[in-house]
Amino acid sequence: MAGRIEDYALIGDMQTAALVCRDGTVDWLCLPRFDSPAVFAGLLGTEEHGFWRMGPVNGPGGRPAPADRRRYRGDSLVLESEWDTPRGTVRVIDFMPPRDGAPQLIRIVEGVSGRVPMRSELRMRFSYGWVVPWVHKVDSRTVAVAGPDSVWLDTAAETYGKDLTTFSDFTVAPGERIAFTISWEPSHKEPPAVADPEGSLEATEEFWREWVEHCTYHGPYRDAVVRSLITLKALTYAPTGGIVAAPTTSLPECVGGVRNWDYRFTWLRDAAITLSSLLRTGYREEARAWREWLLRAVAGDPENLQIMYGIAGERELGENELHWLPGYENSRPVRVGNGAAGQLQLDVYGEVTEALHLAHMTGLARNDYASLLQLKLIQWVEKHWDEPDEGIWEVRGPRRHFVHSKVMTWVAVDRTVKLIESGDVDGPLERWKDLRETIHRDVCEKGYDKERNTFTQSYGSQELDASLLLIPQMGFLPPDDKRVIGTIEAIQRELSTEDGFVLRYPTSGADDLGVDGLEGEEGAFLACSFWLADDLAMIGRVDEARKLFEKLLSLRNDLGLLAEEWDPKAKRQVGNFPQAFSHVPLIDTALRLTASGAYGG
Repeated sequence: MAGRIEDYALIGDMQTAALVCRDGTVDWLCLPRFDSPAVFAGLLGTEEHGFWRMGPVNGPGGRPAPADRRRYRGDSLVLESEWDTPRGTVRVIDFMPPRDGAPQLIRIVEGVSGRVPMRSELRMRFSYGWVVPWVHKVDSRTVAVAGPDSVWLDTAAETYGKDLTTFSDFTVAPGERIAFTISWEPSHKEPPAVADPEGSLEATEEFWREWVEHCTYHGPYRDAVVRSLITLKALTYAPTGGIVAAPTTSLPECVGGVRNWDYRFTWLRDAAITLSSLLRTGYREEARAWREWLLRAVAGDPENLQIMYGIAGERELGENELHWLPGYENSRPVRVGNGAAGQLQLDVYGEVTEALHLAHMTGLARNDYASLLQLKLIQWVEKHWDEPDEGIWEVRGPRRHFVHSKVMTWVAVDRTVKLIESGDVDGPLERWKDLRETIHRDVCEKGYDKERNTFTQSYGSQELDASLLLIPQMGFLPPDDKRVIGTIEAIQRELSTEDGFVLRYPTSGADDLGVDGLEGEEGAFLACSFWLADDLAMIGRVDEARKLFEKLLSLRNDLGLLAEEWDPKAKRQVGNFPQAFSHVPLIDTALRLTASGAYGG
């Protein structure tokens, strides 16, 4: 059985990522890319679907005990896990070196004290646990082959096969280090080069050390901010600059429920807000790479802008169910691909335009096509802003006139008006000023409930929506506007859990379906809770904002990682993990609180 979501650590090479449990089991790894089929899919099934366990021998069968300690080595993605056993202490170092050739996952076992019996148990299953590969020896190397894939195991330790699994039993003494490496290569090609584990470890630590040095944030929440930045970097597909929302699929928003989605793609919304956080903390190269990815993905067809693309800009992301996987803690179905790619979400035009605007304002080298793209996007918005859409939360029910979507079309027009006013591009300035005013008036007349003094989820509805918290942050209305304050207070009353965390919207509805057209409930959405802390700081309630922010920080696992949501009943993380859409607002709120001086100590 897989561990709790917060029991996992992330390691990665900025092209794919693995999740390592506290007990030393790798339960998730897709090769060679984030969106490739998993070689280890035990996270979404059973041990029959693939895993790699490394830890002290713990009697016959069964998973080892959880490590007594674990940490990342400094500001890096190099993971250290330590076990204290009756026979001594042992350390396992897990990492994936930034790719220069074949993708590799390296595990170095180091004796600390005593003589500790260890076991490596490697069960490779291709195509998300569906395919059992042919495992055999080639000289001193072990290779697993099935169809187009081959995975090579290199180690100086003795190995043997049993029950379609590759084992190694060995003992480590103080100071002794024994390395294991798996490398992926297309099965029709020559074998990958044999790894240099110690040299790769040194190079990996040096890479992360140099990258973190570019961070310009030195405030009181630096450790949390840096860990979030490292996580965002790890979720960036280095060859193209695309940023995945999370490295996993189908980790449930409610354990046992059906709200299970594939997040291994690039949402324009998530990537745009990630870009803004990177720019504000000194990472201009990542911002430039994302802008180039955007221009390639959209190409010459901005009228058919998708809300999400593959990590190399692919448009076809068809959604399918993997019937052979029982799902994380029996949360079915397990999905790959994402049908939301075909939805209309008007807000993405605002997020993309805001990101391009911020890049321009922070002095990122001018790209004439980026400015042209922005103008073309607004030409489309001008014709379609008043249509209903599926909204930021990708509802599977009927389209509506979501208030947040309208606000973000206003943002798109507003930022483009400012671009024209700067003199950098030409456009119909007065016409788009009028359009900006028209959208603003429409939202304030149709999306605002005067009796309750709050904006609502959609035109004519009574429901609230946490995305309304972005109204002051986007500059649609000033923070001291009574409608803004009323909306913040209404969300605190009606969408907050007992712990003070924020739900996205009410999930209850008629016919056992939520207002989003889906069954079941979900946890508190962490991004929304960070947005509330931001808003509280903006309206002068800085002590309250700081307390909420620090309560949110306490939800991170011991390595500083956050999933998408928090289950307030079970007191555990839920949803895909780690989630960019949680770590970005963490950074943003830290920056705002630091600027306001609202922090303890």
